[in-house]
Parts: sequence; structure tokens; C-alpha cells
Amino acid sequence: MPELPEVETVVRDLRAHGLPGSVIRSVAVRWPRTIAELPPDAFCRALAGKTITDVSRRAKFIVVNLDSGDRLLIHLRMTGKLRFAAPGERPGPHDHVSLHLTDGRELIFNDTRKFGRFRLTQPGDDPFAALGPEPLEADFTPTLFKQRLKGKTRQIKPLLLDQTTVAGLGNIYVDEALWQARIHPERRADTLTAAEIRRLHAAIRTVLQRAIDNAGTTLGSGEANFYSVAGRRGRNADALKVFRRDGMPCPRCGTVIDRIVVAQRGTHFCPRCQKCP
Repeated sequence: MPELPEVETVVRDLRAHGLPGSVIRSVAVRWPRTIAELPPDAFCRALAGKTITDVSRRAKFIVVNLDSGDRLLIHLRMTGKLRFAAPGERPGPHDHVSLHLTDGRELIFNDTRKFGRFRLTQPGDDPFAALGPEPLEADFTPTLFKQRLKGKTRQIKPLLLDQTTVAGLGNIYVDEALWQARIHPERRADTLTAAEIRRLHAAIRTVLQRAIDNAGTTLGSGEANFYSVAGRRGRNADALKVFRRDGMPCPRCGTVIDRIVVAQRGTHFCPRCQKCP
């Protein structure tokens, strides 16, 4: 699933391709379940003629702001991708939504697994009210992070995956941050020391920023993997220290990296650097 760095990469690509300022001429929906809450025909009518004023990100959502004050929220889920169609290109079997722009371009949403969702919100709606803070914003301080963890008895990995704790984290970057901070993924959050919380806070920011700088993480070569709007692979896979490196030596101590299941998620860690609770 694309996480914060991958979604941020898509948003930056959309901006670089001049999507802000574009006018939506029409919309085609080929898989109705992609559209949340509205019937597809009503969704298409609501977008037609609207100008895109900005594209941004909140957590794992792409936020397309419209001149009407409405916002189009796009969640890529497992395999969703956005791309601009090549001249003369016809929709493929997994191309479920097309935004036809007045400048002649077509923005296509492709989703092999069909879990991605489009949702149109109105002015005054607050679809992000339950989300936790953005981990790369200046106001995400060690003090705020400590407050988010205070009194929590859950294991630290599922707590970090919970979007109400911190927004945008997923399996890849939680494993990487916990390794960097030397914290076992099954540690109870309320057992972390102040020093460990500070280390984890710094690690979260470091692994996310590095992944953004590397344009996200692409694992493997199949069509279900992450690709940018321009069709480029993310370069961050080579920077991963533990994720999907089970059986390989820890880059810090040489111990063989282990894989367990925590909260139904495959979890990678170093048994020596990240002591069992």
C-alpha cells in the first residue's frame, strides 16, 4: 500500500505536470465502486466544469481542491496509481476513472486490486477530523508525540499503524523507524522511556523524509507495485534496512533479520538491536 512518501511523490508529480489550474471537462467512471457515497453519474456531473485550484496531501489521501470549495479525495489503497494518458491511448482493463481536462489531457486512475476510492466532499466537511498529526510538520514535536503515546497499552507497531495516532505511516516505514530507534515492534507503548520516544520520533521523520527524497519505495516489478505519475519507480528500496530483508544480516550488527506477524502484519526486525520485551 502506498504510504505517506509515495502519496507525497504522486502529489508533487501532479503539481509538476500542471494539474492545478486545469479545468475538468468530463469524467468517465468504469468501475462504479471506486466512487464512494455518490452514484457515479452524480459524481461525474459534480466534477464537470470545475477548476482544480490545488493538489495536496493529508495522511495517505491525495486532496484535489476545486474552485467550488469541494474537495476530491483520492485514496490509492493497495495498488492505485495515477497517470496521464499517452496520445491515442485507450483505457486498459484496470483503468477505472478518467478525468478529461479541457486542455486535452486525460488523467487516469488505474487500480489492479480495485480497493482505491474517490470521494467528493463539500465545504464544511471535515473528513480528516479523526486523523493524527502529520509527522513531518513542525508542530509534530517529541512532546506532542509523547502525548499521543501516553497511557497507551497497545504494542507500539499497531499503535503507529493506527492513523489516529500519527497520520500516514504504514508497514514499511513503521518497521524501518522501529529498527532505527532500536525498539522491538511488540513493545507496549507505555513501557517506552522518554529517550526511546525521542529516538522513535526522530527515526519516523528521518525514514519518511529519506523516502520522499528517493521518490518512494517500489518493491518488485509487477504492475501492482508503486510507480509515480510519470511511470518512474521509487528509489527507496535500496535504502531499506529491515523491511523484507528477513534472513539477511542486520546492517548495524550483522544479526540475521527476523520476520514475525504483529497485528496481522508481516513485521521485520533485528533480534539483537531490538530486544524482545
